[in-house]
Amino acid sequence: MLSTTRSPERAGELRDVGVDHPLVDNGTLADQVREQMPDGVDTARGLVGCSVLADTLRTVRRHGTVCFAGALAGQWPIPDFTPFMLPVGVRLTSYAGEAADLPADVFADQLQAVAAGRLKVPAAKVYHGLEQVSDAHADVESGAMPGKHVVVLDD
Repeated sequence: MLSTTRSPERAGELRDVGVDHPLVDNGTLADQVREQMPDGVDTARGLVGCSVLADTLRTVRRHGTVCFAGALAGQWPIPDFTPFMLPVGVRLTSYAGEAADLPADVFADQLQAVAAGRLKVPAAKVYHGLEQVSDAHADVESGAMPGKHVVVLDD
């Protein structure tokens, strides 16, 4: 499995959760991917957004798919977009749904993989109650605590 980080010092954290080849996204992602997999990858999920979309598209093999699913870099529009920026035979799709949009069997498979330890989801910190939501948001924005930030709401 390949995965990216924008911070070289976080490559080890990716290895810790099962990534075989952590890559540093420094604008040459396609070249790095093609070194590992000369024909490209089957699929890529883009979370950083439009600022790196063209590079991400070049990582995928012919008849592969890129799923645009976020804009962590804060850029939503694609300046001067043209369909011809898509490599021949590469599909581009997007996902902005919620867990309820996933087929039940797919969601169940993911939960079973987490429970069995095949899929690691590191928790950065658990927050309790609505009064800690602002702390959770600040910690996520700081980027200093990798992993999932979980807010538990008391009944």
